[in-house]
Amino acid sequence: MVLRALIVDDEKPARDELAYLLRAHPDIEAGQADCATRALAAMEAEKPDLVLLDIRMPGADGFAVLGQATALAHVPLFIFVTAYDQYAIAAFEQNAVDYLLKPVSPERLAVSLDRARRRLAEGRGGIPDALGTLLAGLGRGGQPARVAVERHGRIALVPAGEVLLIEADDRGVSAVTDQGRLPCHGLPSLTRAEERLAGQPFFRANRAVLVNLERIAELSPWVGGKYLLVMDDRDRTEVTVSRNRVREFKDRLGL
Repeated sequence: MVLRALIVDDEKPARDELAYLLRAHPDIEAGQADCATRALAAMEAEKPDLVLLDIRMPGADGFAVLGQATALAHVPLFIFVTAYDQYAIAAFEQNAVDYLLKPVSPERLAVSLDRARRRLAEGRGGIPDALGTLLAGLGRGGQPARVAVERHGRIALVPAGEVLLIEADDRGVSAVTDQGRLPCHGLPSLTRAEERLAGQPFFRANRAVLVNLERIAELSPWVGGKYLLVMDDRDRTEVTVSRNRVREFKDRLGL
């Protein structure tokens, strides 16, 4: 039985590496897609049995692909390729097809493919229930994500929707909320904050700021190819989108 696979990753070296590893499995025929739009088009046209899906991609991420794939006539199996922490991995281990941690090893890939083959042989296609557990744990599936902050000597959990932006400076990482600026707890870097909020409407506007896309009131082109954002808080906080992030920002908003 030939198993049709689709590799989805915005980084060509990562796609090529997976394609190379898959060549060790003669029953696998693999195509590639570099973004959510092309991935969904390929799924609809080619009807792959299995999708190896990167979580972190510019514009629509892996979670968006997964959500839209549920509407397809033929829903493939999914193996997420991820760098997430043990919480996310534990959700997958319940009954999902599998996850792969980057960098992917040949041995681990072989285990994942064996699981996919068994599910297909049993007629258990589509998106397994444990993915709902994962999405809920990461802020999807109806469970709002929260940001841990330090307030009045205690750790408070602030709903992500109340966070305008998360900012890093010499003092550490802070969340700017409707109640003011609060130090983040357990987030040593902006990159870690970005990972924690994956699947939420946050975007890395520049090297120092992660902005909540749903709290933008206005935006306009600015000097040097940048964009200027005005947030919807009382102070009308301004954020600059760096020039090299503008294209991804516009893709994310569908502009």
